[in-house]
Amino acid sequence: MTISRTLSLLAVIGAGALALVGCTSTTPNSASSGSGAPAAGGEVDVDAGWLDGGRMVAIVTQGSSGCIPIATAVTLQADGSVAVTLEAPAGDVVCTADFVPRASLVVLPDDADAAAELDLVVTYGDARGETDLDPYSGGPVEEFAPSAGWIDDGQFAILTWGSSSCAPRVDQVLADATDSLTVVFVDPPADQMCTMDMAPRVVLATVGDVDDDSIATVTLTGGGAEFATPITIPLAG
Repeated sequence: MTISRTLSLLAVIGAGALALVGCTSTTPNSASSGSGAPAAGGEVDVDAGWLDGGRMVAIVTQGSSGCIPIATAVTLQADGSVAVTLEAPAGDVVCTADFVPRASLVVLPDDADAAAELDLVVTYGDARGETDLDPYSGGPVEEFAPSAGWIDDGQFAILTWGSSSCAPRVDQVLADATDSLTVVFVDPPADQMCTMDMAPRVVLATVGDVDDDSIATVTLTGGGAEFATPITIPLAG
């Protein structure tokens, strides 16, 4: 990963994480002003999936869809595990009262070995959780190209690049055949204004109880001009 790209990613993740993450399976309910962080001293339930050719992961936690946790520190440990510190978004953020899976995008340290099992130790507030990923088995992914990776059976994360203020939203997920899926993004309003930055955006998609070992590819389509021409990419396990 180039230095300029790393700095760009860190700036986007720190300043605009709410535009980078999302959930597609639940509609937010009434709003509250809570922090969205887990109870002090508790255990946080975490899952994860590979993205960007093994350079990034999506860490999934449960909570308010309006208060997506932000990765503020990512450190490679002596035993090869990666410690991730998540924090609730800063500022006057209103948290919705729903309880859904949310994806936080994490850029891995350059020395993290995606070819080996990856242990992730996540601290969120005063709570702690752990999860692990099998070695990354997908192919290489070019810089700024979309990618996707399984979180669990029936749920996967999709990474796209573009305006941080106009992140794609999933409309529906279709099972095309025994080894492929299609994700249809919501078409944005015709008068939608988008910032001109190039940011990573991660969204969760759900397709029911399917075996993640049986699905090899996902086709991205819709979302206005962004995927007007459908793109088919591998779905990493």
